[in-house]
Amino acid sequence: MTNHNVFTPKDMPLAAAAAVAANATLHYSYPPPRSIGGAADYAGFKKLLTQLEHRSNSGGSSGGWIGSWLDSMRASSPTHVASAAAVLTSPSLMAPCTAEYEEWMKQCPSASNKFEEITAKSKGKKIVMFLDYDGTLSPIVDDPDRAYMSEAMREAVRDVAKCFPTAIVSGRCRDKVFNFVRLAELYYAGSHGMDIRGPTKSPKNIREEKAKAILCQPASEFLPMIEEVHKVLVDKTGSIQGARVENNKFCLSVHFRCVDQKKWDALAEQVKSVLKDYPKLRLTTGRKVLEIRPTIKWDKGKALEFLLESLGYANFSDVFPVYIGDDRTDEDAFKVLRDRGQGIGILVSKVPKDTSASYSLQDPAEVMNFLRNLVEWKLRSLDDRVKV
Repeated sequence: MTNHNVFTPKDMPLAAAAAVAANATLHYSYPPPRSIGGAADYAGFKKLLTQLEHRSNSGGSSGGWIGSWLDSMRASSPTHVASAAAVLTSPSLMAPCTAEYEEWMKQCPSASNKFEEITAKSKGKKIVMFLDYDGTLSPIVDDPDRAYMSEAMREAVRDVAKCFPTAIVSGRCRDKVFNFVRLAELYYAGSHGMDIRGPTKSPKNIREEKAKAILCQPASEFLPMIEEVHKVLVDKTGSIQGARVENNKFCLSVHFRCVDQKKWDALAEQVKSVLKDYPKLRLTTGRKVLEIRPTIKWDKGKALEFLLESLGYANFSDVFPVYIGDDRTDEDAFKVLRDRGQGIGILVSKVPKDTSASYSLQDPAEVMNFLRNLVEWKLRSLDDRVKV
């Protein structure tokens, strides 16, 4: 892999989940599991997980962009999203819109409905999980500081991490994401992958040494610039009600979810007036947010590749990465997986979107059920192996 000013320890230990997943290649002689039947059913598999753990332990330029960015802002506005959802359920428009949605679902089918197909694709390979945060593990909310994940979701992510190496990949500042998730055994890639750190919790089944945290910060030289632009943007956008500038350390987010749509052009002009003096920063859009990032060749796709390399999977064909995300920035990771012909991307969306993902889920609730099903499926395989 090309050096991007990153630091990688030579003898990189795997995360706690990696040690569990690396014990053996999965076998699939049994039928895939049924969907989770309820809390009691899932609790039974969690008990099995605890038993198995015990056994294991003992043994660029901004010119001319304003119109296109306003179009992007409008396309992701609450009004348009709500309208799209309404069209899908409106009796008068049901036929044409349902046809469009069904056509999209053929290209990007439900990961839940295609669960057996997905597990079949991973046959003989080791799964590595990559999860976006906002809109994937937590609902999209007006106040970005209140994007809390539920305890049930946290439990599902914790269980997934016990079975597979697991990373959170977010546009948020890494420390903020960690404070939301609060699981020390995960990998965290903040600022769209420009700030990566490994687990801070020592794997129970690695006795020789504690897990060493990996560190990747390819945009460190931009920190002073980001701090400077943050202060300028806060001052420039202060008069626009509802606008919020979030400092994500290696990038900035200008949230316009709570801004009156009539003020969007003014907000875009303010951002443009600031960025014209910083040609080394580029602008992209997300869900009701303008993202300002350094112009280095680094994104969530690069972060995915870095983590796979750090885990020792860069040149192996027996790995099956699964990336779940809802934002345009997640497309970089989806494209990497599609180009590699390895693993799958799952887009979280209730409406048709152009995507490089192979499958879809509608919302965080479906993501949680998918994660639970994945844990149940893995535990069945481990239990079968123990019985042999």
